[in-house]
Amino acid sequence: MGLTKSDIFTEEQNRLADLAKVLGHPARIAILQHLIKVNACIGGDLVNEIGLAQPTISQHLKELKRVGIIQGTIEGTSVCYCIHPQNWKEIQLLFNIFFNDFNSKIDSDLCC
Repeated sequence: MGLTKSDIFTEEQNRLADLAKVLGHPARIAILQHLIKVNACIGGDLVNEIGLAQPTISQHLKELKRVGIIQGTIEGTSVCYCIHPQNWKEIQLLFNIFFNDFNSKIDSDLCC
């Protein structure tokens, strides 16, 4: 597999691409939707809620945590996860800026 030349892209472009890649799996979207709905969740509860094996859930949680979308606190032998509020706002802002760059040009009739 070839190497990506991420160093030729801006920090923002790399961040958006990494976030999009992490958000590009339906299990991760389901996990986030559940966390938003309940506001916090013990990792093991997601197995019943999502219907995937514990190791699979753990891997998805690890990726969501790696990019800062979620945070976890240890409670005994369990980890309680929730949306990382500050990072969620920053991620939302990044995507809003990205999508709004095009929205400002929508009134144009021509593509090319």
